[in-house]
Amino acid sequence: MAEDTETRPASAGAEEREEGEIADDGDGSAAAAAGRVSAHPLENAWTFWFDNSQGKSRAVAWGSTIHPIHTFSTVEDFWSLYNNIHHPSKLNVGADFHCFKDKIEPKWEDPICANGGKWTISCGKGKSDTFWLHTLLALIGEQFDFGDEICGAVVSVRKNHERVAIWTKNAANETAQISIGKQWKEFLDYKDSIGFVVHEDAKRSDKGAKNRYTV
Repeated sequence: MAEDTETRPASAGAEEREEGEIADDGDGSAAAAAGRVSAHPLENAWTFWFDNSQGKSRAVAWGSTIHPIHTFSTVEDFWSLYNNIHHPSKLNVGADFHCFKDKIEPKWEDPICANGGKWTISCGKGKSDTFWLHTLLALIGEQFDFGDEICGAVVSVRKNHERVAIWTKNAANETAQISIGKQWKEFLDYKDSIGFVVHEDAKRSDKGAKNRYTV
């Protein structure tokens, strides 16, 4: 996995940009240069979404502040975006940054997500950058045997920890879910156990849903 995940250096001035903001050199040189290179299309188009609950009123419905940033469908477009937006360790507490297949919204209510669930990995503060990048590369590179079952992924920044989760379509498909969980751990070289929670169970529980599957 290491050979596939070498990153390019972020553009100068990335630290000063607002969260989710994409750099613009102003002269169009980057776009012109990109146009001279043959693009490498991805099997699926993907959309980055951003949500920051910081300062959000409790009366605001969950999911109402999530907004799309950009949809990409080539390798070059992905790296252009990734290298010019804040990585998880630079996001504010309360932020959620999503990457979902195009036309799928990162919400339980989305028809494609409604019957699914999620695998989740937790890590310490500032430690999710590598997990997030390797997860994105596995998703857009179609590295999962049951890739059609995957909706997308989200990284969540909280006060004392960070989380990366993969959302899937059909929680009842145990074979697919177990395969996705095992492969994800292999891609990340993650040794601890991880659990799969069904969205419907999470919605019904105030104290946190129990894991449906564990690998």
